[in-house]
Parts: sequence; structure tokens; C-alpha cells
Amino acid sequence: MSSSQVSTAFERAAAQDRAALVGYVPAGFPSVAGSIEAALAMAEGGADVIEIGLPYSDPLIDGPVIQEAVRRALVGGTRVADVLHTVAAVAAAGVPTLIMTYWNPVDQHGVARFAADLARAGGSGLITPDLTPEEAGPWLTAAAEHRLDRVFLVAPSSSDERIELITSVCGGFVYAASLMGITGARESVSSQAGALVSRVKEHTKLPVAVGLGVSTGAQAAQVAGFADGVIVGSAFVQRLLSADSPRAGLAAVRELAAELADGVRASR
Repeated sequence: MSSSQVSTAFERAAAQDRAALVGYVPAGFPSVAGSIEAALAMAEGGADVIEIGLPYSDPLIDGPVIQEAVRRALVGGTRVADVLHTVAAVAAAGVPTLIMTYWNPVDQHGVARFAADLARAGGSGLITPDLTPEEAGPWLTAAAEHRLDRVFLVAPSSSDERIELITSVCGGFVYAASLMGITGARESVSSQAGALVSRVKEHTKLPVAVGLGVSTGAQAAQVAGFADGVIVGSAFVQRLLSADSPRAGLAAVRELAAELADGVRASR
């Protein structure tokens, strides 16, 4: 598979001697148009790659901040078509764009159909937190056909054998969940993160990006000191939730992205 837009973004960051910044927002929050504007504000602030969340009614690993945003998106009627529309709008602006999704909505939509629709929208691939390599056969086939990245998660609890299996089916980058449990901004970065990245790098040449917990430029700098990418979700969503108006929310998101972008550049 040739280099994807996501791979190119990580390569560009590495060439600049920094980590890549990956931002997340759920489609449909605060509205479909609002999520597009928020994603573009992240990119304007310095995010290299954008994750668009596909709202799902049973978000197993999402913390309260993202759960609330997803709830509002679902109440607003957000559907798969809206997610694909959001991806198309962000990708059309030249920003590498992935969908972050639990597996059930993809399975219900039809794996081959979802891959074709995502590719048609200009999306780069999927991040699938609850899909195991053993059950990923149809997705791996469809992703290869449409040249889409397959991003799987590893965790501190993953054995070396498990990490080897997971990284063997990944594309774009490997998502290292830096701590066990649900997502959410935290006061400090997990002490397990650096060790996990080192273990993953023993099994793959793909970039390794760390997610779960980063919310400040200082934390981003800390993670960028040992990882190829820094993933931020809850902190962006919290800015939108706390804003007095849509305009203020976009300004807050843009400001945070700039702070985080400075952080990933300051670490090396």
C-alpha cells in the first residue's frame, strides 16, 4: 500500500523534528456544521491529522466529556451519512481525516460499503478501538481494496505477542492508549506511556501516537518527547462544551490547538 495522507503527515512532522498532533471531534457536535468548523479550527491551530468520531449509543471507552458530546450529536439526529459528509468537508480542506468508530455501526452499514463510502468521501481510514485483529478480516480486505489506513489500539496490558499481532495489521500509525480505562483529560500523563511506546517500537516501523489524557501544551511536549504523535480529544470537546457561544467555542479550540502544536514542537 502506498503512503497515505496520514503517513505523509507523520513523515512531515518527523522531518521537522517534532511529533504530529492529532485532534478529535465527534461528528454532529455541536451540530454537523459545527463539528466541521471545529475540525477545521483544530487544523488552523496546528493539528496535522483529524479524527472524526462516529456517534454511537454505547460508547464503552469514552469518558463523560465525550459521552455528553456524543449524546447531543445523537439527539440531534446525526447518522452515518452526516459523519461521511463531515469527513468529506474536512478532507476537502486538505486535512488528513480518519473516522474513530466502534465496530457495530460499520458492521451494520456493511463493511465493504462503508470502506467504499469512506474512500469516496476522501477519508484516510478508520480507528477501531473495539475491533480485534482476529475479527478484522472483512475490514482488512476492504481497506486494502480502497487504500485506507487501519489503525488499531494497543494498551499497557497488551502482551508482546499481542502487540506484534496488532501492529502487523495496522496502517498509518499505531494508537497507543497510554492508560487503562475510559478517555478523558487528566492532570498528568500516565507513567506507562513511554514504556508502552518503547515496547511497540520493537515490533513495527510505523509511527506510534499516544492518546488518552493529554490536555495542555506541557503534557503534549512531554508525550512528544517519546512518541511520534500526540492525540487529543476530550480537551477539545470540553472547550466546545464550556463555550458561551459557537464562535467562542471555535476560538477556544483554535487556541488550544495552537498551544498543543507549540508543545509538540518544544520537546526536541
